[in-house]
Amino acid sequence: MKREIDVPGNKLIIFYRIIVAMMLLLVVLLIAGSLYAFIRSRDSGPLFRIGAVKGGIAPKDSGNQGRTETASVNNVFSGIGTLRIQNTGKASGTASETALIIISISFPYKADDRPFTEELASHLGEFRSIATNYFANLPKDKLTRLDEEQAKADILKQYNALLRLGRIETLYFGDLMIVD
Repeated sequence: MKREIDVPGNKLIIFYRIIVAMMLLLVVLLIAGSLYAFIRSRDSGPLFRIGAVKGGIAPKDSGNQGRTETASVNNVFSGIGTLRIQNTGKASGTASETALIIISISFPYKADDRPFTEELASHLGEFRSIATNYFANLPKDKLTRLDEEQAKADILKQYNALLRLGRIETLYFGDLMIVD
């Protein structure tokens, strides 16, 4: 008894061989990259950057071999967002004595201080509460002639009392509006 077996065509065999060769090449690249990562020192900078660098040209360091120093770079923490605070003052709290305060608070921090950055993010709700309570409880007469520097100092003092891993040096008020 004779059996006939279908043998795939030459094109199909070539296609399978190409697929197997590509998979082997991928495995070799992954192994080589992993070995290189283990051999490479921890403090070495990236081999290349994808995307635009500030100014369009990567900074050239003589001794850093492509690494950029971020020790002096500051970021601005603006995670508090825009707050809309209903101020009732400490007077009678009638509708004629209420005001709406719209404010956004931000401050600079060191970009390379990761633990401090994480601490800032963890206290986000408390930062909002401190600012909301401060402005909501200001008397109407102090609100109309708000001493911005004093408000910044008072809020900054309360913010820094929360923090353990660093200090906030200065606060910025953006979009400060008082609507009667």
